Formats: sequence, C-alpha cells, structure tokens
Amino acid sequence: MQALLNAIATMAMPIDAERIFHGRGGLYPGCEHWVLDAFPPVLVLTSFKPVTNEELETVHTALKDRWAHIAPNAPLNWVFQSRHDGEPDTRLMTGHVPEPHVVTEQGTRFRVHVLKGQNHGLFLDMAEGRQWVREQATVNPNLKVLNLFAYTCAFSVVALQAGAKQVVNVDMSQGAMTIGQQNHQINGLTHGASFLVHDIFKTWGKISRSGPYDMIIVDPPSFQKGSFIATKDYAKLMRRLPDLLMPGGHALLCLNAPELGAAFLQDQMKELASELDFVQRLPNPTAFRDVSIDRSLKVLIYKARAC
Repeated sequence: MQALLNAIATMAMPIDAERIFHGRGGLYPGCEHWVLDAFPPVLVLTSFKPVTNEELETVHTALKDRWAHIAPNAPLNWVFQSRHDGEPDTRLMTGHVPEPHVVTEQGTRFRVHVLKGQNHGLFLDMAEGRQWVREQATVNPNLKVLNLFAYTCAFSVVALQAGAKQVVNVDMSQGAMTIGQQNHQINGLTHGASFLVHDIFKTWGKISRSGPYDMIIVDPPSFQKGSFIATKDYAKLMRRLPDLLMPGGHALLCLNAPELGAAFLQDQMKELASELDFVQRLPNPTAFRDVSIDRSLKVLIYKARAC
C-alpha cells in the first residue's frame, strides 16, 4: 500500500471534489483495490477487496499526519467504504460528515452523500465531460439539451449555468432526481430544467415531443440489472440519436465498462447512426490515469451533419 501512503503524504489541501489516489488504474502494482477521494471536508477511502484493521490504522495515521501539516486547525473527517462483496459497507472512521454535504467543482455546487450507497452523488471521473458541456453552452448559448440517465443532474446544472436555454433531465430514480432538483436550487437555477422520472425506453414519445435537441448527453450505467446493460441496450439509444438531434447538434456518449473499448461505441455508431460524425474522445482527468486507455472511461463526442 506504499503508493497510497505516498499519495497521502504529498496531497495538497483539497478545495474542490477530486480523486487523490486511483489504484484502479493499474499503475500501482499491489494497490489496485485502493481509491481515495476528497469530498471536502471529508476524505473517502474505498477498497475493492478485504483489508485488515492494521492496514486501516496505517492509513489513518498517514491521513492524520498529513492533515496536521496542511490543515492544522481543521478536524480530520474520513470515511471508509468496503466494496468487495455485495452491498457496500461504509463506516465513519473519524470526525463527522456535514448534512447537507455540499461540494464544489469550478464554483458549481453539488450535494453528495458519502455515507450511503456506492455512488456518492457526483462522478468525479466525468469532470472533463462537464467542462466540455460548459464550453459548448458558453460558445453556443440558448442550447436545448437532453440529459439521459441524468442521475443527480450535474450536466444539467453546468449547462444552464453556462447559458443553455432548456435541459430535459430523464432518469428512473426518483431519489437521484430529487437531489438533481436540489442541485439546481443551491446554484440559484430556478428556470430551464425539467425532470422526468421515467424509464427512458418506455418514454420515447415524451422525449421526442420535447425535441429536437442541440445536445444529447448519454451517460448510462454500464450494467444495472433491470435498467441498462450496455451490450444489449446502448444500440437502442444510438438508433434514436439522428431523429432527436438538430442538424449540427452534438451527442456526448459515455461508457464506463473496462471490458468494453471505445470501438464498442464507434463501430455501432457507424452502423446505427451513420448520420453522426465522430469528433473526438475527451481526455479523462489526470487523476484517473489508467494502464490501458480502453479500460478507462470512454467519453466520445459526435456531431450531426448540418443541412
């Protein structure tokens, strides 16, 4: 676990939500199961295999020593989550977690929940995708955006902040959408967003009636039983894109499945949505470096041809 301890020993005081150590990327042999994230003022350590109390005590000592150096007047708050077997087991190790717990990213505020569930309300690896949406909405104000698998609506918040006119958020989780509505409220966004709590595959009529769209964001889970299985369901989304996009509009397609490379998306898009041209693959945040680019998060941009 030395690489994790080295990352702790050199980390700066976190201001925005960020990843501090990404063992999952495979760059640190023996530490592949460790992940350390900052959701200020809380640090969250995750292990994807069983670890001993002695290892946790070693991490605690490292965190305490570093915290005394970078934040001598602030309490150390950290949470440990074990995700090696079924439901995640989450423990508050020391300090406290604020409620509500609000973090920032480039000045935008998001509610998170680090003590329950394996997803904390904001996917840190999608920071470059959110930045791309910010840039597009800034350059092309008044965009109409469709945000599929919206989760807690982070894409919607940054799009509206940057100048988008309307965002239609669709997700089947009422709990996630409630947090999404709160995210809009805490950023002072009172107009422009709608929230449809629906199974996307059963509500194409309503989605189509609100279109066409200047931007479509597709950020599904790679495998979620009863909701979405990438190898089976992504093609259904691709077929819809040409009819839902305005000429010249953009689609942002995301896939976080290590077993599926970028070609999984690109080959199917050529076959099922040939009217859209591939533009670029967005880089992942530096903190999420991986030994294999195809194992890492895939975020691909496509553009509908102008008439």
